[in-house]
Amino acid sequence: MARRAVKSSEEKAQVPQRKPRGFYSHALDEAEKVELEEASHVEGLDEEIALLRVKLKELVENQPDRIDLHFAAANTIARLVKTRYQISKEQKKSLKEAVQKVLAEVALPLGIGIGIKAASK
Repeated sequence: MARRAVKSSEEKAQVPQRKPRGFYSHALDEAEKVELEEASHVEGLDEEIALLRVKLKELVENQPDRIDLHFAAANTIARLVKTRYQISKEQKKSLKEAVQKVLAEVALPLGIGIGIKAASK
């Protein structure tokens, strides 16, 4: 079994460092790489949902007989909307605790007692 040669730090420094590439970079042209970079800064699904709604409208107008595509697009939109507004049990608990804290630290000292009973359950 051959032993691998261990390079010194000086030898490693002489090897040109390759620029890291994204997973999809080999499949994209330069303009698409710029768009991918811009898209990577977008958070949430609101823009995707809006885009799919526009595309569904175009689909209905241009291909009114393709009910199968209309349903597929509508189902995709429905899943995205569900995902957009879905929160985990932990997030729900955390949100409830945050609201209770605001009510206890802000509302009560100001004499506002609305919702205290519901929030404490």
